[in-house]
This record gives sequence, structure tokens and C-alpha cells, in this order.
Amino acid sequence: MSDETKEDLNADMITGEPGSHPVGTGIGGVGGAAAGAAIGTMAGPLGTLIGGAIGAIVGGGAGHAAAEAIDPTREEAYWRAEHAKADYYREGYDFDRDMHPAYAVGYANRARYPADARFEDHEADLERSWHEVKGDSRMEWNDARRASRDAWNRVS
Repeated sequence: MSDETKEDLNADMITGEPGSHPVGTGIGGVGGAAAGAAIGTMAGPLGTLIGGAIGAIVGGGAGHAAAEAIDPTREEAYWRAEHAKADYYREGYDFDRDMHPAYAVGYANRARYPADARFEDHEADLERSWHEVKGDSRMEWNDARRASRDAWNRVS
């Protein structure tokens, strides 16, 4: 796994191991989202998105268990294994460059909305998020939206 990928997965700041959620221990309210986003900012826009999602959950006061509700390490591993089987996958797409940002838009943003929220009802916001985090992805929103919707539905 590349250093960039580890950073995008909210790696522990001390050990460097992905999947550690240091903000998952009791930061409250909006401060949780801010802290998660701040930690993620070190990894760029995608890290900010993932860190902010985890921080928002923690900010709700549920602590470490809630931070694991959206486990970016598990989601990244799942989609890394499954992405090439999706009907929207195109030969030549690179998971880290092209696909992972699209999946992250779905799974990392999901917690911002009520449990009964539908992807389609918030698609304009999700498209804005895509344009903020897509980086070097060669996918346009019309392609990325299907991956984002799959990731949204998986964590719903």
C-alpha cells in the first residue's frame, strides 16, 4: 500500500498504521468534524473528506465505536477488491487515482445525512464533493456517480 493511500485512510499519526481513528475517543459536537477534517487535511482533499466524515460521527458523542461505523480501511479494501467487477469500470482505470475518490464520496459523505436519505436527494452536494476531491481522477461525475452511489448504499 502506498504512503499516499495510507494517508488517505486516516493512518494513525504515531504508528502510521491505516484504520486507526485517533479522533474516535470523545471529541464533541462540531469540533469532532473539524478535528477529523484537520487530521485528514494532511493527506489532501480526499483525506479531509474521509477525516471529516469520521469526525462528524464522533462529534455526535458516541466515541470510538461510532468512528468505526465508517471504517475507511475496510471500505477501501472492499472496493479495491471489487471495483473491477462493476459494470461502470473501464479498462485502464487505476483504483487509487480514478476509482477510490469516487467511492470515498459515497461512503464518507453518507453519515452527513439522515438514515433514510437517498443518494439521489443529495446528488448535487455529492457532485460538488466529487469535484473537490477527485484530484487526478480521469472520471467525470457521470461515471463517478455510479461508484459513489454503490459506496453510499453499501454503508447505508
